[in-house]
Amino acid sequence: MEKLVIEGLPSRDFWRGRKVLLTGHTGFKGAWLLFWLEAMGARVTGCSLAPEQPRSLFAELHAPERLASETIDIRNADDLEGLVRRARPEIVFHLAAQSLVRRGYSDPHGTFATNVEGTNNLLQALAQVKTVRAVVVTTTDKVYRNVNDGRAFVETDPLGGHDPYSASKAACEMVVEGWRSRLADEGCSIATARAGNVIGGGDWAGDRLIPDAVRAWSSGETLKVRRPEATRPWQHVLEPLRGYLVLAESLASADASAPAYNFGPRAESASVRTVLSLAAREFGEVRTDFADTPEGPAEAHKLDLDPTLAETGLGIRGLWDLDRTVTRTAGWYRDFLSGRPARELCEADCCAYLEDVRRAAMACIR
Repeated sequence: MEKLVIEGLPSRDFWRGRKVLLTGHTGFKGAWLLFWLEAMGARVTGCSLAPEQPRSLFAELHAPERLASETIDIRNADDLEGLVRRARPEIVFHLAAQSLVRRGYSDPHGTFATNVEGTNNLLQALAQVKTVRAVVVTTTDKVYRNVNDGRAFVETDPLGGHDPYSASKAACEMVVEGWRSRLADEGCSIATARAGNVIGGGDWAGDRLIPDAVRAWSSGETLKVRRPEATRPWQHVLEPLRGYLVLAESLASADASAPAYNFGPRAESASVRTVLSLAAREFGEVRTDFADTPEGPAEAHKLDLDPTLAETGLGIRGLWDLDRTVTRTAGWYRDFLSGRPARELCEADCCAYLEDVRRAAMACIR
């Protein structure tokens, strides 16, 4: 019974005192993952640029004394190597990236340099230390060659990318493959994690659906939506983070056998229009302008992931449906803007999520 309960949950015993290197820890997903790792007692070294937005979830959640944190650009191989040698981590989560599709068009050089060269710099540095047992490199659901046929992608589908961001992440996957054997020689396992579109409280980045909606609606402005019928595999941020943690544990124990895993909802992808309709319920009277014709550079119209491999290999099954995911996300922003502390709101989401995971695990063994 205990094994079944633990199967889909990170193990506190594994993470307590574990030396972890987390790149991108000041970003949206990075701040949430750091919050979870700290709660389990991990010894985390963070490597990231300073937060870009005036508001920062990282700044709201973490105090300097809790974390060994360094401001480093992963494109600087020497600085990154020095950090790795000082930290001597056992587990590495690589989240640092240029993660915005539209910025990829405006700064393709920076996007490729960060996502490809930066990843290569990190893996080269990790190969030179003898302490690392597991590396999880996060890429994206957009690494696949997408012909908009509506079919859910599986991990063995061809990689591609019709825009600089997507192509850079597909290239990042190839960098990982190029280092796999060398890292294995040093006793280190590595895998990539391809997550669907992630939402949750505390994301303030530009050109992202929920943050843009919150900024517009909380200011009494009209939200302008470019592609209301585009579909994505939306999921709450805690869903893929649980996957990353369990994947790292499996890699460290040599249980994970696949080079890449999809993390996404089991349900069919939902449209931008549907997500915004659910979010608007938490904000009351809001104004949204849905465009008749798409504006801006090309983006995939349909995108869906098949998460079967993560379900069967890691015991990670999507838990929160779209309604619960969007409601908790929009509610987080509403309550934060009303004065509730970010840490309190994140703790509430984590407690609710973990309780639901435990209930689901117990239901499986009845």
